[in-house]
Amino acid sequence: VFSSRLIFGTLYPAYYSYKAVKSKDIKEYVKWMMYWIIFALFTTAETFTDIFLCWFPFYYELKIAFVAWLLSPYTKGSSLLYRKFVHPTLSSKEKEIDDCLLQAKDRSYDALVHFGKRGLNVAATAAVMAASKGQGALSERLRSFSMQDLSSIRGDSSSSSVPPSGTVRPSSKQSQPKAARSASEGTGSSGK
Repeated sequence: VFSSRLIFGTLYPAYYSYKAVKSKDIKEYVKWMMYWIIFALFTTAETFTDIFLCWFPFYYELKIAFVAWLLSPYTKGSSLLYRKFVHPTLSSKEKEIDDCLLQAKDRSYDALVHFGKRGLNVAATAAVMAASKGQGALSERLRSFSMQDLSSIRGDSSSSSVPPSGTVRPSSKQSQPKAARSASEGTGSSGK
């Protein structure tokens, strides 16, 4: 059902719309523009009717038949619907629709600017806080590396100084290689 609607309702008309643009035939322009307007209204209405009428027998088949009726050069369904219903309705309501669209455009622009400013403020605050926290963490990490480097340079592995925070000093058993540790454990247990 979806693939047939995609092919007949969208791809076929899109290809013939392309051909109308390429040939610069005004009659074909008008024909396909009327189709796309009706198809857009059909797709919008379909969003709601699918919720309430999907249980109706042959509902999806009727939708495909309707799209075929819109496309047919014999029935000229899209031209008929456009000329009888859509054009008169849009012509009588055009001023109100334009005013509503202009107001919506202004409100959406204002909302976009407002939320954009708020978003930038939040991002800037988060960046400053991350940088300040990161700088503290970075300096603490560098300090711990510096203390480890100094102790290894001095060769003072058994010094009694307290290791910097965040580092764990290995015990004497952990610092020995496994082979040496097992050898020392073996001699230590045999002496007892």
